[in-house]
Amino acid sequence: MHTQILEYAPSDPAARADWARRNTRTCYVPHKVVREDRADGAILLRSGYHLPDHATNTGAWLHEWAEKAPYRVAVSERPVEGPGWRNITYLELLQQVRSIASSLLARGLGEGDTIAMLSGNGLDHLLLSLAAQYIGVPVVPLAEQYSLIPEAHDRLIYVLDKVAPKLAFVDDANRYESAIALPQLADVEVVAARGRAVRPVTPLSELLKGDDSVDLEAARAKVGPDTLAKILFTSGSSSDPKGVLTTHRMMCVNQVQMQVVLPFLMDHAPRITDWLPWNHVFGGSHNVNMMLAHGGTLTIDSGKPTGKGFATTLKNRTDRPGTLAFNVPAGWSMLVEAIKDDPAIQTHLFKDQLLLFYAGASLPQNVWEALEQFCVEARGGLPMMISSWGLTETAPACLMVHEPIGRSGVIGVPLPGVEVKLIPDDDMRCEIRVKGPNVMQGYFNDPKKTVEAFDEEGYFITGDAVRFVDPDDADRGLIFDGRVSEDFKLDTGTWVQAGNLRMTALKELAGLAQDVVICGHDRGEVGLFIFPVPAAARSCEVTHGAVTDTVLMTKVALRLREMNAHVTGSAKRITRAIVLAEPPSLVHHEISDKGSLNIKKILTRRANLLERLYDNEDPGLIRV
Repeated sequence: MHTQILEYAPSDPAARADWARRNTRTCYVPHKVVREDRADGAILLRSGYHLPDHATNTGAWLHEWAEKAPYRVAVSERPVEGPGWRNITYLELLQQVRSIASSLLARGLGEGDTIAMLSGNGLDHLLLSLAAQYIGVPVVPLAEQYSLIPEAHDRLIYVLDKVAPKLAFVDDANRYESAIALPQLADVEVVAARGRAVRPVTPLSELLKGDDSVDLEAARAKVGPDTLAKILFTSGSSSDPKGVLTTHRMMCVNQVQMQVVLPFLMDHAPRITDWLPWNHVFGGSHNVNMMLAHGGTLTIDSGKPTGKGFATTLKNRTDRPGTLAFNVPAGWSMLVEAIKDDPAIQTHLFKDQLLLFYAGASLPQNVWEALEQFCVEARGGLPMMISSWGLTETAPACLMVHEPIGRSGVIGVPLPGVEVKLIPDDDMRCEIRVKGPNVMQGYFNDPKKTVEAFDEEGYFITGDAVRFVDPDDADRGLIFDGRVSEDFKLDTGTWVQAGNLRMTALKELAGLAQDVVICGHDRGEVGLFIFPVPAAARSCEVTHGAVTDTVLMTKVALRLREMNAHVTGSAKRITRAIVLAEPPSLVHHEISDKGSLNIKKILTRRANLLERLYDNEDPGLIRV
């Protein structure tokens, strides 16, 4: 019976959205957009919903839920050693945060100091971060790979030189020994949750003892909306990483903005099992804070959607399915593939889901529909299936889908309090700029880049492009259309919209390509770098860094010819491709730990392969 519901889902987008509304079982708030078309051509958008008051700092959430639900589990993780789970209630969370905060005060930490978090997600990491925020000391969470991989220490050193931390944290002193031995940390106290190192480290247990000699309440009282909570460093795709000054206001107001349009967050305490890294705004601010703001339970997933980490993620999500689920498209794709033939686990994972959320890239429609099928079978209807858009500089959510739409690719409408300025081009593609209480005031110790980041009206220049789902109906939302900075011209002067073309190519190469890079700046034709799906390239012949397997190359050529048959114009036709044998390198900053490609780094580091892409005699070239 449930299968029939999905079989009757229409393919027309508008009809499918109506079908999704009828079959969604999670309460929702319909889109309501106020639009203004200005004489200068710009289009202004804002939400039709009111923005209520918000907490003044993250510590207020801890006090609220320690009082309302003291024995509810706030955070949970699998211990490094031993079976079961390590759980901490809201009352215990507040108590331990206050103890660590008093120890930090006793060490003289205060406004103007920073704490570098060198290791990844973990309960101890969270305790120290919240304790620092509790007394107004900002934390600087960094990708753990920068510390664990010696070849990536240059990025770690750059940030340490920039922020000059007064204290640093690692979860395991042995594992991070090479990082904490760097000269930049020679005079910095290093706190470790466990392990011993050659250099002296302070056990976290020492900080948990607290210090009664300090005035904790006085320090806490000084922490207000404009107090700095974090410095989050961008990926540095086009320049050195920039430190985004993230205040308590930015994080607290963003949770209220989402609460208005996702009212079910207030009905029942949400639960998530989440792997997304905390040095990124998606995992560390959006997801963690959503649990703390609403008295929810965060289960820390030590896995990730990679070949080695996915089994751990699947085990953790099976043990703790949660009521909300967040992921990047690659993670959802791996989950669908893993459980597609197991109805029992599908039911177990999706029967209580109120929200399925993706961000970071567009979710393939076939993966979206598979998730719909699982949910219909498991619960007789759909959860909210949505996406959002934002940046590190916006804390992060600015746009959000908050009504059923039945399709992938839509990034939503403005959240309450956000003002969007769209600057259309001749093709009705729009550059998007934003302002609002969740938008940063500037970059850390970088006044020049801060000034360059805002236009003359105070809107943050995002560099992203969007389109209306329906130009005549702003309530239908916006579609992400790539990075303006990634667009380029062919030698004919024709503009190539690389982001849009990339999504089309990924759709056509499903099952063969894990990711692609659009090439062709100042060339005569559009070309393609292909990072293959590991299974598709396994045991294939490789010639000087390019896969030269005839079977795989033929499959790629046929798919791209089919794609080209439906388009006109040189800017939308991919006429040549190379399958790259080496996956994107984290060490060389070609990819972030969240899975986002650094296009500039890839094209620069693989300049020889780029030349081969335009060499008609190269054995790795796929001519289309």
